[in-house]
Amino acid sequence: PVLRLLEAQLQDQRREHEEEMEALKNQVDLMQEELEKQQQAFLQTLQLSPEVQVELGLQQEITRLTNENLDLKELLEKLEKNEKKLKKQLKIYMKKVQDFEASQTMVPVERRLHERSMQVAVQRKEKDFQGMLEYYKEDEPLLIRNLVT
Repeated sequence: PVLRLLEAQLQDQRREHEEEMEALKNQVDLMQEELEKQQQAFLQTLQLSPEVQVELGLQQEITRLTNENLDLKELLEKLEKNEKKLKKQLKIYMKKVQDFEASQTMVPVERRLHERSMQVAVQRKEKDFQGMLEYYKEDEPLLIRNLVT
C-alpha cells in the first residue's frame, strides 16, 4: 500500500513536471518567434534611409509616450476618485467628533466625577504608591465608595 502511494505520487509529480516543461517549451518558442520578428524589423529598418529610420523611431516613441500618458491618466482618475471617497469619510468622522464633543459638554456632573475617579484609579495602577494619597475634599465620598467596592 505504501509503495503504491509513493508510485502514485511520483507519477503525479512526473506528470506535473512534464506539463510544466511543455508550457515552458511553448513559452520559449513564442519568445523565439517574437525575437525573429524583431530581428526582421530591425534589419528592414537598417535598409531604410536615415530619414525614414528617424521617422519610424519617432513614431514608436510617440506611441510609447501616448500609452504611458493613458496609463498615467487612468492612475490619476483612480487617485481622484479615492481622494473624493476619503474626503467624504473625513466629513463623516468630523461630524461624529463634533457630535461626541457636544454630548460630552452635556454630561452630568456625577459622570464627570466618576471619570475623574477612573483617571485616579488608572494612575494608581501605573505607579506604585507608598504612603499618603492626595485628593480633593469634594472627591472624598467618591474615593471611599471606590475603596469599598
